[in-house]
Amino acid sequence: MICDFHKALFPDNTYGVDSGGDPRVIPSLSFEEFKEFHRKFYHPSNARIWFYGDDDPNERLRILSEYLNMFDASSAPHESRVEPQRLFSEPVRIIEKYPVGEDGDLKKKHMVCVNWLLSDKPLDLETELALGFLDHLLLGTPASPLRKILLESGLGDAIVGGGIEDELLQPQFSIGLKGVSEENIQKVEELIMSTLEGLAEKGFDSDAVEASMNTIEFSLRENNTGSFPRGLALMLRSIGKWVYDMDPFEPLKYQKPLEALKARIAKEGSKAVFAPLMAEYILKNPHRVTVEMQPDPEKASREEQIEKETLDKVKASMTQEDLAELARATHELRLKQETPDPPEALKSVPSLSLQDIPREPVLVPTEIGDVNGVKVLRHNLFTNDVLYAEVVFNMSSLKQELLPLVPLFCQSLLEMGTKDLDFVQLNQLIGRKTGGISVYPFISSVRGKVDPCTKIIVRGKAMSQRTEDLFNLINRVLQDVQLDDQKRFKQFVSQSRSRMENRLRGSGHSIAAARMGAKLNIAGWISEQMGGGVSYLEFLKGLEDQVEKDWPQISSSLEEIRKSLLSKNGCLINLTADGKNLTNAEKHISKFLDLLPSTSLVESAAWNAQLSRSNEAFVVPTQVNYVGKAANLYEAGYEFEGSAYVISNYISNTWLWDRVRVSGGAYGGFCSFDSHSGIFSFLSYRDPNLLKTLDVYDGTSGFLKELEMDEDALTKAIIGTIGDVDSYQLPDAKGYSSLLRHLLGVTDEERQRRRAEILSTRLEDFKKFGDVMEAVKDKGVVVAVASPDDVEAANKERSNFLEVKKAL
Repeated sequence: MICDFHKALFPDNTYGVDSGGDPRVIPSLSFEEFKEFHRKFYHPSNARIWFYGDDDPNERLRILSEYLNMFDASSAPHESRVEPQRLFSEPVRIIEKYPVGEDGDLKKKHMVCVNWLLSDKPLDLETELALGFLDHLLLGTPASPLRKILLESGLGDAIVGGGIEDELLQPQFSIGLKGVSEENIQKVEELIMSTLEGLAEKGFDSDAVEASMNTIEFSLRENNTGSFPRGLALMLRSIGKWVYDMDPFEPLKYQKPLEALKARIAKEGSKAVFAPLMAEYILKNPHRVTVEMQPDPEKASREEQIEKETLDKVKASMTQEDLAELARATHELRLKQETPDPPEALKSVPSLSLQDIPREPVLVPTEIGDVNGVKVLRHNLFTNDVLYAEVVFNMSSLKQELLPLVPLFCQSLLEMGTKDLDFVQLNQLIGRKTGGISVYPFISSVRGKVDPCTKIIVRGKAMSQRTEDLFNLINRVLQDVQLDDQKRFKQFVSQSRSRMENRLRGSGHSIAAARMGAKLNIAGWISEQMGGGVSYLEFLKGLEDQVEKDWPQISSSLEEIRKSLLSKNGCLINLTADGKNLTNAEKHISKFLDLLPSTSLVESAAWNAQLSRSNEAFVVPTQVNYVGKAANLYEAGYEFEGSAYVISNYISNTWLWDRVRVSGGAYGGFCSFDSHSGIFSFLSYRDPNLLKTLDVYDGTSGFLKELEMDEDALTKAIIGTIGDVDSYQLPDAKGYSSLLRHLLGVTDEERQRRRAEILSTRLEDFKKFGDVMEAVKDKGVVVAVASPDDVEAANKERSNFLEVKKAL
């Protein structure tokens, strides 16, 4: 749908074409055209070069100068400028088809999205910031009025369109619904327009404005980029202006425009600020494109047939000599693709040496104490006056049949109201007082144990002076929210089902991974039941009917989950802040814990369930596949060593890259090893092959046994792995990682031992691991999310190889 609205919004510039290329047109692209495109647009004269760090700037520039002097400046083409799209004089409507399975009522599977191109010229920073606030007010939280009204209308299942997008030269705004009945298409468009008009006329609730202001300001000041390096995050923020020849530092300077915007709102009122924005850029803006997507169960097969006929025509037009030359060129190309780069070429790439790598892991300061008999982990780190907190509850006493309800229970805690606050008011209160609260399950195998680690984690953050508010609100979320809103709960179910269906189409590799895990251990089975895979989707489909027929039972089950989870016994608190704020937080934690029930934990429930280890294929209306194969190496007798991390990284970056992606044509191919469960997984992403990819997986053992590599290649493999182990972490992530290690019993001594094993990895370890890979080849379980034609072809070639199931 994104491609369709971009094509309609930008008919006259480069944004109107598919950035990845149109699969129907790509075969007509000649190699000479491909090279000429690269020469034009990938010349260094079109580059933007960014440095971040504390290295010597003179040395940076010397290295850069050497590199740029290799290119002929006189041949530099300056053709990368994007011309602005001129605004339309009147709205446009387009209707397209999209592939869908034949199950269900097709008349209820339409999608409609209304899209605006907001401006034909660059916006000043204050206007951009104001539009960002407007976007958050309209759509940023479950309580935001446009999101809330659309979802509560009953006209569709889930939101489509991401609100404001400002990464291109011209910003856009998009909003719509999927799962719409044919007769409701017009109603959705009318509801979007009438809601926007109503909000422009009456303005936003003052609490909503304060909550939005606090949320965005907190985010800007915290500048939390997660595991993504801050230097790269700043570059990407900067590039949105720089690439269009504007000031690269302007997007980084939020302080003055933020203060100016706050002052305007305080002086003039929020309506005076936001109503003109809505009028100019949305309501009175004629550059509006409505995209309607109609379900078509024949579209995928029709396109495959057209592709086949096109190829047949091309082949029929070729002589025997042409065919022979094509076969020769294809063989030559495949040989080039599968031949590793020579050692001298690899050595020309600058890299660190093992001597540059610290021998000890990064240690997080952790003090273990207790408050009111509850264990508290404290991490004394500089956090710029923010307190990060996790409250952990044990899930092991929960009945097995209640597990699939847990994700919806977590959502209900944050999106239903209390006796004195509806969910809108509760969300606004959280937005005004904190940096956010989330609730979710955490499931993992524990190495050496049969029983998994099963927890519910409540995460929250706030400025240190708001610590009392944070824990008061966590308590309200956990204990005061009333789990009896049938209409909202049904919305959660529909939204979750829609998300799962989207994952099957666009992220089938994650569905395949979850399904394989469910076949190989208890933790995997629980995760697949609780939002990870097809079992959860099947549960949601049945739950939609059950909500209508037996709501009291479901509401009762939600309360039973709460009663099973919430107890001071078995609770754990994790805190990350500087020492003074950790000390100040203690009295608020004590009060919070006093309010928790003190009931003893019920005996752990018996969760001894796994799916059968048959090979499965879930067919979806698509032209690509997601192919997985996995086995439990611990069951095969493997004893974990840190070298496994190096080897699995190397397999992904060489063997699978060359065979699955480069020569196989998949968008991605990779493997992973979970040291907690022992599961080694192969996966491919948007893959034109199925059995051929499985053959590559099975060839991994031979690849490792025959592998030859010099010290330079080995060193690079080790350093790459250490880069993953020592991934960039901000203080909150350090505290959270320490919590997870505590839950899973991973000590700093073990981390030191594994690091030493990584750094001392030798070629012999790769060859020995080749024997271990035989277990995946011989005993591995296969799961594919794939096109019907490819599954049918696979089962013809290997009789009844895959148990076929319809997923959509």
